[in-house]
Amino acid sequence: MAQQNIHATGGNDDGDEQEVDAGQVQISGADDLLDEIDGLLESNAEEYVRSYVQKGGQ
Repeated sequence: MAQQNIHATGGNDDGDEQEVDAGQVQISGADDLLDEIDGLLESNAEEYVRSYVQKGGQ
């Protein structure tokens, strides 16, 4: 089998920074959504669980 060497070169590519910024915005949005869900579960946990319990207790 032949061995393959891959060499990465460093550089200043502004496109990468923009992609990282967009990813951070998406993560921030997900964190906000999870915080909202946590708040709802804290106040309505019992009701939330009851909505998923099937009739007959299964």
